[in-house]
Amino acid sequence: MRKVIIGGTHSGCGKTTVTCALLQALKSRKLRTVSFKCGPDYIDPMFHEKIIGTLSHNLDSFFCDDDTLKYLLVNNSEEADISIIEGVMGFYDGANGRGSAYSVSEITQTPAIIVVDCKGMSDSLGAVLKGFLSYRKNNISGFIFNRLPQKLTGLAQQICEELGTEYFGYMPLHKEIIESRHLGLVTADEITDIKEKMKRLGELAEKYILIDKIIEKSESVKPSYSYNKLERVKNAPVIAVAKDKAFCFIYRDNISFLESVGCRIKYFSPLDDEKIPEDACGLILSGGYPELYADKLSKNKSMLSDIYKRINDGIPTIAECGGFMYLHRSIEDKSGNVFSMAGVLDARAYPLDRLQRFGYVTLYAKKDCLICSEGENLKAHEFHYWDSSMCGEDFTARKSDGRSWECVNVSDSLYAGFPHIYYYSAPDKIIGFVKKCALYGGRYEESI
Repeated sequence: MRKVIIGGTHSGCGKTTVTCALLQALKSRKLRTVSFKCGPDYIDPMFHEKIIGTLSHNLDSFFCDDDTLKYLLVNNSEEADISIIEGVMGFYDGANGRGSAYSVSEITQTPAIIVVDCKGMSDSLGAVLKGFLSYRKNNISGFIFNRLPQKLTGLAQQICEELGTEYFGYMPLHKEIIESRHLGLVTADEITDIKEKMKRLGELAEKYILIDKIIEKSESVKPSYSYNKLERVKNAPVIAVAKDKAFCFIYRDNISFLESVGCRIKYFSPLDDEKIPEDACGLILSGGYPELYADKLSKNKSMLSDIYKRINDGIPTIAECGGFMYLHRSIEDKSGNVFSMAGVLDARAYPLDRLQRFGYVTLYAKKDCLICSEGENLKAHEFHYWDSSMCGEDFTARKSDGRSWECVNVSDSLYAGFPHIYYYSAPDKIIGFVKKCALYGGRYEESI
C-alpha cells in the first residue's frame, strides 16, 4: 500500500501548498490518488477535491479509535495508486496524544515527510530537523523545504545527509495561492482561476520536489484492523443536508456514514432554494460562513419560513456552528448590519474580535435529547469568531486542559450549537438519530 503523510513544523508552514502541489503533479502523471486531512479541518479537503476530482476524507485520531481510523484509511484507499495525507498544525501537536499527524502516522504505520518553512533561516535548519527527528520515536522519512532560496539547497541537502534523513526537494518563494480570512482559509470555490493556479503549483512540484523518491518511500504496511460493519436501518429516511457557499463545512465521512446505514441524502441550498426537500425526514444544517451571505439568506423568506415550520413540526435536526447561527432570530455582520434569520431560536449571533473557542472538546449531556441520553458524552470540535446570546446550556463542554463551559440547545428533535460532531466517533448515537428521522417520516421499522 502506498501512502504518505505531509506533515509540518507548525501551522502556516506550507503543508497545504505542498500537498496541493504534490496532488496536482500526481494527477498530471495519471496516478489514481486519494487524499486525506488529519484532524477536523473542512477547508483543506475542498482544495484536494478541486485538484484530484474525487472526494477527500478526514483521518482524526481524537474522534476515532485506532481500528476505526485504520478502517477509514484502508476502505477509502482501495482504488488508489497512492494516498496522500495532509497533516494538521505542527506534526506532534494534538490533544493528550490524539488528533496529531504524528499519532495518525504511528497508528497507520505511514511514513511522514515534514514541510519546513525556511524563511529567515539557514544553518538553524539543522536544529529544526534534528529536533523533529529526535523528539520521539517516529516514522519521519525526510523533509521538504518551503520558501527555500535556491542558493541554500546545497545546505539543506547536506544537513539531511548529516542527520541520516532524506531530502525530498523544496518549494521556492512564490506568490501565495491559498489565501486566509478571518476564519481559516478562503474556500476553493472562492479563488479565481483555481484550476490554473493549482496547475502552476503542480508544475513547481515537478520541477523542485523529488516526486519519484516520494512515491518510492510511500510503499508501506497496509494496516490491519478489526471493525464491525455499521448497523443498517430498514427503510431509512431521506436526510436533507444544507450545502452551498454559505453552508459548506461538511465532513464527507459523515455523509458516507449516513449512506452506509441506509439514508438517502438530498442536498439543498438555503441561499437559492425555496424549501427543503418535501420528503425530508431529517435535517442537517451544516457549518460554514452564513455571516458572509447574511443579506441573501435573510431575503429568502420562503426558505426561512419552511425551516421554521419544519423544525417546529418536529423534524429531527442537527444544526452546527453556521447552521446553528442560521436558526437565530438575527445575525450581525462585521459592519454592524443586522439580518433576520429563521427565528427558531430567540437569539442574536454577533461577531467578536478574536477566536472564541478552538479545538477538541468532550460534550457531556445534561438531559435526554435527540442524539444523547443524560450523562452520555460526545467528542466534538469548535472553531468560531462569532458568538451567540443563546449558546445553550444542555451540554457541558470540557477541554483536556480542564477548562469547561455550557453549550448547545437541545430537545427531543433538535441539536443546535457551535460544536461540530464527527459521526464515526459516535456511531450508536447517530444511528439513533437516523431511527428518529425514520420515525418522523413514518417509515420506521426495527433495524436488521
